[in-house]
Amino acid sequence: MTTKGNSYDVIIVGGGPAGIFAALELAVKPGLRVLLLEKGADISERRCPARETGSCVHCPTCDITTGWGGAGAFSDGKLTLGSEVGGWLGDYVDAGGLRQLITDVDGIWRRFGAPDRLYGEAGDHHEHWADLAARQGLRLVRSPVRHLGTERSVSVLAAMRAYLEDKIDIRTDTAVKTIVAVDGAPPRRKRAAAGHGQLMAKPYSQGPRAGAGDEAPGDLGRVAGVVTTDGTTYESPLVIAAPGREGSAWLADEAGRLGIDLVSNAVDIGVRVEVPAVVMDVITDELYEPKLLYTSRHFEDQVRTFCVNPRGEVCTECWGDVVTVNGHSYAEAEHKTANTNFALLVSTRFTVPFKEPLAYGKSVARLANMLGKDILVQRLGDLRNGHRTTADRLRRGVVVPTLRAATPGDLSFALPYRHLRDLIDMLDALDALLPGVGGRDTLLYGVEVKFYSSRLTLGNDLQTGVKGLYAVGDGAGVTRGLVQASASGLVAARAARAAHG
Repeated sequence: MTTKGNSYDVIIVGGGPAGIFAALELAVKPGLRVLLLEKGADISERRCPARETGSCVHCPTCDITTGWGGAGAFSDGKLTLGSEVGGWLGDYVDAGGLRQLITDVDGIWRRFGAPDRLYGEAGDHHEHWADLAARQGLRLVRSPVRHLGTERSVSVLAAMRAYLEDKIDIRTDTAVKTIVAVDGAPPRRKRAAAGHGQLMAKPYSQGPRAGAGDEAPGDLGRVAGVVTTDGTTYESPLVIAAPGREGSAWLADEAGRLGIDLVSNAVDIGVRVEVPAVVMDVITDELYEPKLLYTSRHFEDQVRTFCVNPRGEVCTECWGDVVTVNGHSYAEAEHKTANTNFALLVSTRFTVPFKEPLAYGKSVARLANMLGKDILVQRLGDLRNGHRTTADRLRRGVVVPTLRAATPGDLSFALPYRHLRDLIDMLDALDALLPGVGGRDTLLYGVEVKFYSSRLTLGNDLQTGVKGLYAVGDGAGVTRGLVQASASGLVAARAARAAHG
């Protein structure tokens, strides 16, 4: 099919944490020919104009979500080391194995420059806050956190890049168009609506262990390599697909084309909350990132805090044709702000025949983009009173927005009532735990959506029904965070190394 120079033992698609950790694991075997292909720019070339202006300019390839290091490169850089958070890898690996993987991953991050300090390790701090949270109907999940900070995340990922430079072939700015498989049964599916990747062969599976099994079902042939968008074919009997959240729709489309079943994770939609840092300091100084879960009073949906950024900044992310909100914070004092931000996300599982969670999440985000210039911001007091936040009302508030380009407006025009009700219920509970969170001037930015909703049907080694094809990380719907994404890369790389012999 190709020249010998395009033949490899293992190909990795994606240069985020899952792909990088797969590469680090494979690099320890001398003589193994490994190619890593990344759609975005190299770590030294990634630039985001919005970080300077606060406004997304819709670059053709978003340097925040793509490139070496993945979407986490310019994030807050939190390594959450609890096995209860960060994804569904526990559906494939037993509890002891998952704990060991997290230990292995933590050691590798530290080896390349992650700090030694660990927040939330002291049992007395956790127990104290867990008791206080329980009084308000909140559950605090134990999850020690190692905080890199936005600036340190880049240097750590650059150190990994430098280490791999002479051990594997790395090609950035190179997007994969298709995965090549041969000798399989004819595809069993028909293509669904273009771009959504929800392609059905049998009833859509849902549930906490959907998609996990001792081995991936089906006789779908074997992988033979990949073809990039410029038409180049690279051969390999082993491919690890780690496209990240930005590539989740592409991977779902490829799964459908190859006959691999998909299952549905929950749809996570919500807002980014910004409050005066002094309101949160009492808990973030001890735990850094409290992971709080709540069952809403009105609908009994699960609402959770996510990505807490003490004295950080609210920022944007571009996911194709939609812009969503996110947040980050720096480790060094010189970059700290007067505010703390965090996400509140409503996790919803829809019933059959619904099968397009990615499309649903994007449609909600598009409403906010349509109503404002990408991101809306509203005071909590205005939302409660049924008022649209105006520029004048925003100026009168005590919270000065760190995302300057956000448009004052009304989130009730973008978010479904059920989600808004769930979010307000959660904010009431948080205000009882941390007075001031539910204040009139608390800012809500919308919409925040997490795009890891489609999960491929995988075996316990994360191999698909196509022999030699593995799917890992957030883009495969297996994880939703740096640590478990990294761990999933180790799982697939170890299996691929064993398969190679």
